[in-house]
Amino acid sequence: MHSNITEVFDAGLECMAEGNASRAAEMFEQVLALRPSDVEAAHGLIRALVDAGRVDEALARTQQLIEQEPDDVLAVTRLSMIYQQKGMIAEAEAAAARAKILGWKMELRGGPAAKTDL
Repeated sequence: MHSNITEVFDAGLECMAEGNASRAAEMFEQVLALRPSDVEAAHGLIRALVDAGRVDEALARTQQLIEQEPDDVLAVTRLSMIYQQKGMIAEAEAAAARAKILGWKMELRGGPAAKTDL
């Protein structure tokens, strides 16, 4: 077990880089158990779940993240991609449109350009 939450997060990133998405998901879940509002760990977990083929779990976690962070362009973009992967085309298109609008709003507020690629 890692002694520090940052080390656990970093271990998750290393697992992703090594192609071990299942182990990465475990690491990110550990971070979220200790810090439930950690958006970066939530994104890492979602990506790891998708890469591990656990798409239904990734969908549920993405929906939870969007409830927590409704203006998270990356989460809404990921939602669109997961819907597309599941063959839910209408839902994917709706989420993609929402992500685009959120990105425009961010730009209009003078924020950084929205990151919509994963």
